[in-house]
Amino acid sequence: MVHLGAVSLLVRDYDEAIAFFVGKLGFELSEDTHMGGGKRWVRVTPKGGQTSLLLARATTEAQRAAIGKQAGDRVWLFLETDDLVRDHAAWMAAGVEFRETPRRESYGKVVVFQDLYGNAWDLIEPVWGTR
Repeated sequence: MVHLGAVSLLVRDYDEAIAFFVGKLGFELSEDTHMGGGKRWVRVTPKGGQTSLLLARATTEAQRAAIGKQAGDRVWLFLETDDLVRDHAAWMAAGVEFRETPRRESYGKVVVFQDLYGNAWDLIEPVWGTR
């Protein structure tokens, strides 16, 4: 069996990224291993999910310039939920920034939000349910 284990996300700071993904979005801190020299292996995972975000602290100018622009201002990641209304309300209360109000599409309910660096995400409640 093959599956996508992790996707790296460039961040300014490990702890501020953990605070956002764990504290505001409710992800689980799957791993936080200190590797020496200030480097850490940090993975956060949506509850019940298989694929993690590997929080990668930017260390070069090119990496720092790419923070918040991982998809060139397009929606970058698609997060599926079984209850968009619940998650939208909880995340609004936690201070997550949404770029629009929830809407219905042929594939389900969807709303675009952004992470702490400005990367756009779709939160989707698919009509066929979460996988």
